[in-house]
Amino acid sequence: MMQIALPHSLGKDEVRARMQARLGDASGKASELIGGMAQVETQWNDADHLTMTVSAMGFTIPSQVTLEDTQVLFDVDIPAGLGFARGMIEGMIREKGEKLLA
Repeated sequence: MMQIALPHSLGKDEVRARMQARLGDASGKASELIGGMAQVETQWNDADHLTMTVSAMGFTIPSQVTLEDTQVLFDVDIPAGLGFARGMIEGMIREKGEKLLA
C-alpha cells in the first residue's frame, strides 16, 4: 500500500467540485498517459471518500481517495507485479493531483 498526501488550501467542497468535474474523462486521460487502453472506474462512497480503480495492461490498481480539510489522501494498492512502476505511479498522481489543486 502506498499513501500519497497532496496538500491544498481550497476546502473540501472546492476539491470535491473539481474532482467531480474532471472524473468524467478519466479513462481517456489514463489511456493517453499509459499509451494504451486503460479503464478508470470511480464511485463516491460518501461526500469525502472516492473509490478509484484503474485497469490497464492486465493489472488492476485499486485506490481510495479521502478528501480532508487541508489535504487529499490517495491510498493506492499496487499489485506485486507493478512494484517496479511505483515511482512512476506516484509521480503521475502527484502531477495530476497538483494540477487539479492548483
